[in-house]
This record gives sequence, structure tokens and C-alpha cells, in this order.
Amino acid sequence: MKHVFVFDPKAFRNQQWKMDNILDNIGQFFRTQDKPNFSIQFSRYRRHAIGIIQSEIEKMEAEDTVRVYAVGGEEILFDCVNAAAHFSNVQLAAVPYGESSDFLSIFGKENMESFRDIPLLVESNALPTDLIKWGINYALNSCYIGMNSTLSKNLKNIKTSLNKGIFIVFSKVSSLLNYVLTSFDKNIVARKYTIEIDDVNYSGHYSLIHIANGPYYTGKMTGASDAVPDDGVFNVALIKSSYALRTMLSLAMYSRGKRPGNCVYLQAKKISVQSENKMWIQLDNEYIQDTNISLDLIHHGVEMVTVNNLSYPSSSAAAH
Repeated sequence: MKHVFVFDPKAFRNQQWKMDNILDNIGQFFRTQDKPNFSIQFSRYRRHAIGIIQSEIEKMEAEDTVRVYAVGGEEILFDCVNAAAHFSNVQLAAVPYGESSDFLSIFGKENMESFRDIPLLVESNALPTDLIKWGINYALNSCYIGMNSTLSKNLKNIKTSLNKGIFIVFSKVSSLLNYVLTSFDKNIVARKYTIEIDDVNYSGHYSLIHIANGPYYTGKMTGASDAVPDDGVFNVALIKSSYALRTMLSLAMYSRGKRPGNCVYLQAKKISVQSENKMWIQLDNEYIQDTNISLDLIHHGVEMVTVNNLSYPSSSAAAH
């Protein structure tokens, strides 16, 4: 097995010492091995990691396994997922150094630090894991359409335009103002969608569409609390549009792990969504604008490394 560490330097901005410590840990560990087989790469721009991983695989024999370590936040994990999904001999480990790790949250906050333990990750097993597929794009955790994706994109734009210190000071005010204003925008919270889920029509006006392969979003349990990433289906929540106050209450309830009364909830293997105007689509931490999207569930589309013999909970256990 070859071990390929792909770093996102942006995740360590102003914290070079932290990345240096990880690099030292990797070197120290592999120096103790009889036949060390590893490489360290740096992703310099979006999707760069895809080419890096493909290049590493081309150097290997077809039967050899490559274990890729996505070191950083959600962006580098997304890129590495979109490389690993194309190769059957790739295992993927998420090494979380971002603001949150929605996928790994399913294992509990108490285990998060273990996923930063390089020797432990190298010696751990991998679990077959489902993927959400849209065209050539793959998502590990979720797809959002509607209010949440719009809110998240707006906040990301605000954060990009401000320095980190100013954003932290104004983040709560910005989030609240963004939330209230968006709740009154009928083009977002009362948009008409043409929706087919496993060939059944669910068209209507919705404020939020959530396709979940896991139960967490921005580090919090969502109303898709029973979604697990290895059961061969994704969980779909459709929150019907309503007046502004109820919309805010419904989404607040959903973001706290509960399902409001105006939520249609089901499991599926494929879904298509269309809108007359472009909609913000959020695949994990990737934002795309389009008028239509067709998603499929790829059962066991990637092998994800876990630690301490952790496994995914059953859907019934995840809901509690």
C-alpha cells in the first residue's frame, strides 16, 4: 500500500507551525517502517488534488492499493472524494483541520482528535461508503437546494470579503440579518420546483431541499438524523414553503435535528430537481448554480478510513 498525503495549505493560513508539526509526524512515523512507501503533496488550487491523485495512481501497479489522506477542511476532502470515486483501488482518510467536519461528526466529537493521529490512521481499516453523484461530481455528505444553500453561499461571500478578525466580530449579526432577509425572499423560500424521486412526482413550492448521506451539517445534527452513509439510500427532506415566520421556525427546527410538520421525508436512490431560474446547489462545501440537477446514490462508491474499529451506526441508532 502506498500512502499519499494531500495537504491544503489554505487550511493552515497563519498556522504554518501546525502544518509543520503534521509533516514532522508523518516523517517520524514512516522512518520507523521497514519499507516506507509514502509521498506528501500540496494542493495549490481547487481540483488540483484530483490530478495529483491520478498521477500517483498511474505510478502504481493495478492491484496495489493507494490510501489518500485529505489533510485540511471540507474543500480538500471534496476534491479527494472526486478523485477516489473513479478508482477502485483508492482508500480515503479525512484528516480534519477545517472549521468543521460534517462527515466525521457521525463518529462523535469525542473521536475527532483520533482522525488527526497519523500512525493510527495508517494502521486503521476502511469502510465501504456511499456517495451522492451528480454528473461528474461526487458528494460524501449532503446536497442542499434552497434556503440553506443560499444562506451558506452568502455567508461565504461575506467571509471572503472581510478579514478573519472582522468576520468573527460581525459573524452573528451577519448570519442573523442574512437569515431574516432570505426568509422574506419568495424567489428562494417559495420557489416552485419540478421534482421526481424514484420516478414519483413531488413537484411543488419548497423552501428547503436536503439530500442527506449523513446526518450532520455545519457540525450540527439535522432533521435527517437517521441518515447513514452505507445503507444504499439517501434520505430526502422537502420543507414546504410557508409565510416567513413559519419558514424561519421550520428551518431552525430542522437545523436542530427535528423535522417540522411541513416536511416531506423519505428515502431514495435517485432524485431530479428542476427550476425555471438558476438555483444555488451546495454539494458538501462546493457551490454550483444550475436550473436542474439529477442525483444518484452510488452504493459503496468509496472506501473511507476509520479509527479505533469505529463503524457507521444503523439508521435506527443514528436517529437517537
